[in-house]
Amino acid sequence: MAGWLGALKKTRNILGKVFSSNSNLEELDIEEIEELLLRSDVPARLTMEIVDALESPFKKGTRRERLTEILMKELGETPDFNWPSENKPYVILLLGINGSGKTTTAAKLAKKALGAGLKPMLCGSDTFRAAGSSQLKLWSERIGCDFVGGEMGHDAAGVAFNAVESAIEKKCDVILVDTAGRMHTKTPLMDELPKMCRSMNKRRAGSPDAVWMVLDASLGQNAVIQAKQFNEVVPLTGIVVTKLDGSSKAGFLFSVRTELNVPILFTGLGEGEDDLVPFNPTEFVNALFDEESM
Repeated sequence: MAGWLGALKKTRNILGKVFSSNSNLEELDIEEIEELLLRSDVPARLTMEIVDALESPFKKGTRRERLTEILMKELGETPDFNWPSENKPYVILLLGINGSGKTTTAAKLAKKALGAGLKPMLCGSDTFRAAGSSQLKLWSERIGCDFVGGEMGHDAAGVAFNAVESAIEKKCDVILVDTAGRMHTKTPLMDELPKMCRSMNKRRAGSPDAVWMVLDASLGQNAVIQAKQFNEVVPLTGIVVTKLDGSSKAGFLFSVRTELNVPILFTGLGEGEDDLVPFNPTEFVNALFDEESM
């Protein structure tokens, strides 16, 4: 199973001169420190706060203590996610752009639900591509859970409605609705999302219970811009970050929390089925520092 240290290696390689306990900050000028922080997609406002903490002779504590305090404050409180015991079937709508990892994330979440003793259902509502939901169907067979999907050209809102109806009949605990990947700039596709929500709500009032957006960590700050657009169309309740192990821009997670005011619930630390883990702010911040100071 992948760990936080390995997943953040590329970002840590950039931040090493600033965060490493062995580096001499006096050999770096302020512009270089700022450049290193911004290269890892640490937001500009937070970058200035870090620089101030490193420059000030009046700040108490070691460099690591100063930085840890700032970074943990920026992330804020992250609630533990617990599978709900009421409002069954609990409906989670997964959003994201093409290639963000929604389908694999849906499958990994379904496996987690199974591991928690629940009965999940996967819904493939990607009706734009000929094989839009076939990958998710294969995942459902692999992990052993129910599946409802739609053929190309079918109404995605209708597919979602049918999934909720089927889940009620089969007494499923959780439905993970995988939507088609869509760019935030494509208005017709974005307009389909509220329609899907209304459709599911007609079959079971209050659904979807959660709307999670899957963000590709390799996109850095661009992922935050995308999430803002989605959030305006369908209010988000949670974030799942994928491909963290392949990104050198993990600093963008600080923007996710402060600019969206939406909790980061899960993070992908690797490609394995068990490498989607609950977001842990403490482990995330600790893994930004060099291994010798762990």
